[in-house]
Amino acid sequence: MTMSGETPRFVRVLARKDVLALAFGAMIGWGWIVMTGTWITSAGSLGAVSAFLIGGVAIVLVGLTYAELAAAMPQAGGEHVYSYRGLGHLASFVCTWAIVLGYMTVVSFEAVALPTVVENILPGYSVGHLWTIAGWDVEATWVAVGVAGSLLMMWVNYIGIRTAALVQKLVTLMIVAVGLLFLTGALFTGEGANLTPLFTGDTSVAGGIMSVLVMVPFMFVGFDVIPQAAEEIDLPHRDIGRLLVFSVLLAVFWYAAIIFATGYVLSPDGIDLDSLAVPDAMQAAFSSVWAGKLMVLAGMAGIITSWNAFYIGGSRAIYALANADMLPRMFAKLHPRYNTPANAILLIGVVTSLAPFLGRSAMVWLVDAGGLGIVLAYLFVAASFVVLRYREPDMPRPFVVPAGKVVGIVAIVLSIALVVLYLPGSPSALLPVEWLIFGVWMLGGGAMYVWARVRYGVHAPDRPAST
Repeated sequence: MTMSGETPRFVRVLARKDVLALAFGAMIGWGWIVMTGTWITSAGSLGAVSAFLIGGVAIVLVGLTYAELAAAMPQAGGEHVYSYRGLGHLASFVCTWAIVLGYMTVVSFEAVALPTVVENILPGYSVGHLWTIAGWDVEATWVAVGVAGSLLMMWVNYIGIRTAALVQKLVTLMIVAVGLLFLTGALFTGEGANLTPLFTGDTSVAGGIMSVLVMVPFMFVGFDVIPQAAEEIDLPHRDIGRLLVFSVLLAVFWYAAIIFATGYVLSPDGIDLDSLAVPDAMQAAFSSVWAGKLMVLAGMAGIITSWNAFYIGGSRAIYALANADMLPRMFAKLHPRYNTPANAILLIGVVTSLAPFLGRSAMVWLVDAGGLGIVLAYLFVAASFVVLRYREPDMPRPFVVPAGKVVGIVAIVLSIALVVLYLPGSPSALLPVEWLIFGVWMLGGGAMYVWARVRYGVHAPDRPAST
C-alpha cells in the first residue's frame, strides 16, 4: 500500500511459491480438460504426447531466452522491455501488442469456459435464448455466469497482487492434488491396449501431429507472465530465470502425463468428443461418478488460475506500453491504494466480459488468432535475445543460458516454424475470420500507437509515467 503523498509504484511481494504457482497455473488452465480427447483422436495417444513434447522443446528453448532476459531486465512489461532494447521502438510495440492479443484471448476463453463447466455440473441451467453464432445457441443464463466470473476476476486483480497471488497458490495446489490422484488411479486401472492406435491422422501421421502441435503454443502461454510481473517479484534476479524454466518443464510433464493417463484408461472408441475425456477417464479409473465431478472441479480451478494469471500479465503489458507512451497514458496509472495498473485491468475486464455473448463456437476463432500473436511475440523475444548477445556481450546477466547464441538461433528457427503453422498452405492455417480478428487487433493497436507517438513523442520504456 502506498503512503499518502507518495507516487504509486509496484510492490515486491511475490515469493518463490507465488511465482511458480503464477506461471504453472497459467499454463494448465481449462484446455486440457476440454481438448485431451480431441488431441488423442486427432493424432493417436503417442502422437498427441509427441506433439506436446516437440512443442515443449520449442517452448523450453524460447523460455530459456526469456529466463536470461527476465533476470537481466526485471522490469514490468517483459517482452516490451527486451524487444525495445534489442530491436527498437516499433518492434517493441508490435511484439507486446501481439502478446496482449494472446492474453486477451485466453481471458476471453476462460470467460466462456466457466459457464461451460457449470453446465457440466448443473445440466439444463442454460435458459433464455438470445441468438445463435456459428451454430451455437447463446443463452442468457449462460452469458450471465461468464460475465459474472469475468467481473469477479477483474475485482480480485484490481484490489492487489497479494490477493491475486493467494488465490493462485491455493487453487493451483488443488489442481495438482487432483491430477496426481488421477495419474495414480490410471496407472492401476488402465490397459496398454487402450493406447492403440499410437499414431493417427486424417491424412497422415505427420498431419495428425501437426493438428495438435498448432495448439501447443496456446496451451503453454503463461510462463511469460513471470517477466510481466518482474517488478513485483521479491527474489534474486537469477532465481527469476530458474523458476521460469522450471515452470515450463513442469507444464510439459503435466500435459504429456494427462494425455497418457487418459489414453491408458479410455480406448479411442471410449472417448466421446461431445463429453469431457479427462473427467470421463477419472470416473472410469475410480469407477465412481464423484471422481469425474472432482476432475471437473479441478478444471474449474484451472480456469481460475489461468484467468487470474493473464489478468496480471495482460494488465502489466498494457501498462508497460502506456508507460512508454505507445498507448494513451491513462493506462499507465497505478492505483494509489492497491498499487495495481487499475485502468489496464478495467480495460481487460470490460473487453473480455463481452466474450460470453459470442458463444462457445466463436472462441475457437479467438484462440487461433491469439495463438498467432503469442508465437510472434516469442519470435521477437528470441531475436532480441540473440541481438543483445552480440551487441551487448558485457550486459550483466544473473542467469546465463549455456551456449546462448546457439540456443537463441534455434529458438528463432523454432518460433518461425510455429508461425508458419498459422499461415496459408499449412494444414492448420488460420481461417479468414481468424485473420480478420488478428488484422483488426493489430490495425487498431497500430492506430493508437501512431496517435501516441504524435501526441507524446518517443521515450524509453522505463520512463516514469506522467501524472
